[in-house]
Amino acid sequence: MNVKDIQPFVPPLRTLLGPGPSDVHPRVLEAMSRPTIGHLDPSFVALMDEIKALLQYAFQTENQLTIPVSAPGSAGMESCFVNLVEPGDKVIVCINGVFGIRMKENVERAGGIAVTLEEPWGRAVNPENLERLLEQNRDAKIVAFVHAETSTGVLSDAEKICSTAKKFGCLTIMDTVTSLGGMPVKVDAWGADAVYSGTQKCLSCTPGLSPVTISAKAVDKIKNRKSKVQSWFLDFNLVMGYWGENAKRSYHHTAPINPLYGLHESLLILKEEGLENSWERHKKNHLLLKEGLESLGLKLIVPEEERIWQLNAVSVPEGVDEALVRKKLLEDYNLEIGAGLGDLAGKIWRIGLMGHSSNEKNVTYCLAALGNVLREMGAA
Repeated sequence: MNVKDIQPFVPPLRTLLGPGPSDVHPRVLEAMSRPTIGHLDPSFVALMDEIKALLQYAFQTENQLTIPVSAPGSAGMESCFVNLVEPGDKVIVCINGVFGIRMKENVERAGGIAVTLEEPWGRAVNPENLERLLEQNRDAKIVAFVHAETSTGVLSDAEKICSTAKKFGCLTIMDTVTSLGGMPVKVDAWGADAVYSGTQKCLSCTPGLSPVTISAKAVDKIKNRKSKVQSWFLDFNLVMGYWGENAKRSYHHTAPINPLYGLHESLLILKEEGLENSWERHKKNHLLLKEGLESLGLKLIVPEEERIWQLNAVSVPEGVDEALVRKKLLEDYNLEIGAGLGDLAGKIWRIGLMGHSSNEKNVTYCLAALGNVLREMGAA
């Protein structure tokens, strides 16, 4: 490529109905275009405090350590594991999809011992199976699980998993990347200890930030570690000097100023709509999509009582080239849906209805476009 030929990048206008990112709310894009100020500017410090309060609302928690990690959801995941898992710690990892597998990888990289609870892909984590495994591993210190598994569209019962873990004296690490803002997440009521999410899904913000909230009990473990946190950048002992409660903040890193403007705006939008109203909107549009998919002869792979509303795993009909369908939707309709991952690669489409993307117009458009493409390809 000749650099002389490179021009300013103008992205195509897409409708994003995949597993993330979702469509970004116009107010968020406008907020991100505002003038950049310093990351220790008193005005920015005041904004940081407001972001923390708004995140506490979104997570339904009073946890003081509630902040956005300056990196995407995968770094939010890693921050929880590197801070809470010390070398030799035994961690029960519930795996029912791709992101449970990533949790196991994080445990091992932090020097922990991962004991896995393997569940079928497309099914929820069974709390009774977890209890049996904890009975066999009474020296376990942490239980890690995915609340809403993005790779399969499955919802696990976070309240039961957390109460089971607490019964055995374990802390919990919970992934809410796909659930936060789109369905009930009640950190304090459920007793979850370390919870991370992402900004690019039901919060309708751009990718690149990871909201995290840590309980007082988990903070105590972090402060009393026998060894240093293996990551300097993600060490909460250091990060809290910047995101702490004191008026005087110590420099840790240069925060992503303008993306944090965007997060602030997206959380304001969530507050204005109301958490319960946002949850209800996601549920309503999921049910509309489900009805339309069934009218096309398509099926969701997850049992109804275990489905998440904002990520729908749709079985690909026999004889249909799933990748070609996605390609035609993108090229002919500027519509993005996602492919299956891991064990479900080539077997499902993942249709997301998250945040600003979750509306009746998008449901109708998606169903019409998908129906047209399938008919063109001669599918039954």
